[in-house]
Amino acid sequence: MLQELLLSVERIEVNKMVKKIKEYGGKEVYKSKAAMMKHEKKESPAMEKKEGMKKGGSTSKWIQKAIKKPGSLKKALGVKQDKKIPAGKLAKAAKMPGKMGQRARLAQTLKKLKK
Repeated sequence: MLQELLLSVERIEVNKMVKKIKEYGGKEVYKSKAAMMKHEKKESPAMEKKEGMKKGGSTSKWIQKAIKKPGSLKKALGVKQDKKIPAGKLAKAAKMPGKMGQRARLAQTLKKLKK
């Protein structure tokens, strides 16, 4: 009797899953994204990103790629090429919109990396 009850409960659960699958256009429903990736034998996007970092892929030489026009920030701020940009000018320029603001924010970031 107990076995019959368990079998009927299992059938009900299976029927619910079949209905859900039909609702989603025949696609399987997973409890989590990780379960789906495991079932489809794919690596998660996070793992793919880590692989790229190991191989020196997208994360390599980002500073060189970010600086398209060396010296353009100094020229826009009116600072001579052989002088450093004053911190006040750089902070003020970082608040500006557009390319000049982007370049100033990048300069602030690179200044922090240098420390």
